[in-house]
Amino acid sequence: MVEERVQKILARAGFGSRRSCEDLITTGRVTVNGKAVLLGEKADAESDTITVDGKTLPTELQLRYIAYYKPRFVLCDKVYDEDTRRTVFNMVEGASDLAVVGRLDYESEGLVILTNDGDMVNKLTHPRYQHEKEYRVLVATHPDVKQMEIWRRGVVLEDGHRTSPASVTVEGTAGKGTWIRVILKEGHKRQIRETAKLTGLFVVKLVRTRIATLRLGKLKTGDYRSLTSEEIGALKDTSRPPRLLKTPRRVGATRSHTKTDPEEATKRNDFSKPRPSSRAPRSTNGSSERPTGSKPTGTRPSSARPSASRPSGSRSTRSTTSTYSSGSRKTDSFSPEEKSTYNDGKRSNSGKPGAAGNRSPRRPTGSGSRPPRTSSRGASGNSAHSTGTRSTTVRSPRRTTKKDEQ
Repeated sequence: MVEERVQKILARAGFGSRRSCEDLITTGRVTVNGKAVLLGEKADAESDTITVDGKTLPTELQLRYIAYYKPRFVLCDKVYDEDTRRTVFNMVEGASDLAVVGRLDYESEGLVILTNDGDMVNKLTHPRYQHEKEYRVLVATHPDVKQMEIWRRGVVLEDGHRTSPASVTVEGTAGKGTWIRVILKEGHKRQIRETAKLTGLFVVKLVRTRIATLRLGKLKTGDYRSLTSEEIGALKDTSRPPRLLKTPRRVGATRSHTKTDPEEATKRNDFSKPRPSSRAPRSTNGSSERPTGSKPTGTRPSSARPSASRPSGSRSTRSTTSTYSSGSRKTDSFSPEEKSTYNDGKRSNSGKPGAAGNRSPRRPTGSGSRPPRTSSRGASGNSAHSTGTRSTTVRSPRRTTKKDEQ
């Protein structure tokens, strides 16, 4: 058999995680063929004699996998001397030689795994595998959007550790408090409690509901059960992609077929589903259609353009009536009479307020509208535009005074 590192052989034999087996080696409790082993040395489990505290490793080890609902005020570490606190090792029968996967602090509760399979312990605890751990956290107040954003981005804890980005979603309210679902891919000590403290929140209750693919299920506080072969295989399978948390839907809200990131949905409203887009669908030929019930497109009034500049018959194309080249209008489609009328009016009224090319559309007269201005200049300009002939401005006679009579 191929030689392996001694700590790996000990972990597979059921002496805990590789980190705990390294501690056994550094303290001089492990020997290979009668010689003390240094950290990093290799051995062959079949041909070499490996002992721990003078006892030879068992040839065959029965692997155990237990899911346990750790209650509050129970330790995940072994106690010594006069410490009378309860631990998971004396709460579960025959768990004294098992390792704890997913340790929780003294005040937290939820799912932990007890096993003597060193490979599983390594895959579920090593940071490179990025296994998710899901929690339900009850905070004392209602967090705002800014506090949720800070929690998602990550904070710097008091010991200098920078937390990785996390998935944080509001599930609902409980009186003055709020239930929050948190998914982490790291396991720093008291990370959730310290992060909530730095964001201005106080944790009332913390329950772990999932480790990787294993869920808490119907276990009650203090209960435990053995894992099935399917659950064990799923935990050892590292090829599965990470799961995406589903956004909780408020009671009575309509379902949406649009798939949206739950974090983006929580930014807009912690208790609402993503709103469907109001943009009109684009057809396959590239033109967009206006949705039903929208404002109809208005038509251009007939008085918006002088009658003399528009050719008779059907409406002219854009190239002949609405296109300007070098400041002059194209008249290629005009008849000879229309060209003469247009050019005469342009020469007579060039630069004047009543010119054909500079005049704005007139306001229609009638009830409720302002009457048109009465001006000799405006009248002459309009007459010139309509007939195409030259016009002269008629000035009113100056009033005589007593000085003029003398």
